[in-house]
Amino acid sequence: MEDTKLRKDRREYVRGRLNKADAPENPMEMFDAWFAEWCETGRGDATAMTLATATKDGMPDARIVLLKGVESGRFVFYTNYNSAKGQQLDANPRATLLFFWSDHERQVRVSGEVTRLTYDENEKYFKERPIGSQIGALSSPQSAIIENREVLEEVVKANTDQYGETGPDCPLFWGGYAVIPSKIEFWQGRASRLHDRLLYTLEEGVWTLNRLAP
Repeated sequence: MEDTKLRKDRREYVRGRLNKADAPENPMEMFDAWFAEWCETGRGDATAMTLATATKDGMPDARIVLLKGVESGRFVFYTNYNSAKGQQLDANPRATLLFFWSDHERQVRVSGEVTRLTYDENEKYFKERPIGSQIGALSSPQSAIIENREVLEEVVKANTDQYGETGPDCPLFWGGYAVIPSKIEFWQGRASRLHDRLLYTLEEGVWTLNRLAP
């Protein structure tokens, strides 16, 4: 693609605004409201979010994962603990989540410490998943190099033959993480790139709110 075409690809953001005076004291209230509005659009993958992590040496990494809960101020997702992101979170238990809701011209960034869920919490959700997803989680050595897809499919078939009716127990290498936010930023697109940005920061258990320059 030509550089000139990329440079000319732009749009104006005119669908909303953010007023600091109208913002709630707790950012979770605003997140819940924005998330509900996005879900009402009926767009697919409403729970999709970018998870950004970093290695212990500071190399950043990012991928799309699915939000599976907002519980007691925690943002929850599940994965293989032996995956690349799992290893990165073991070495550096901090992360940022990014939600981009294009129809509403909004972004939300959530940053904070990350902890693992308990096995009981993992098992409860694991059993709520379709059996095919349970078998997939058991069968895949996520992020590991495999020779070809057939190798993976053979393991899936063997596990399906064994667990296809009832599903397997939740493997110890699979489970949830909770991001405990210390910063949450709300971004609303505005015309001429003069966007609205409100940043909540948690300080000694109290959220403080500031407006940021676009």
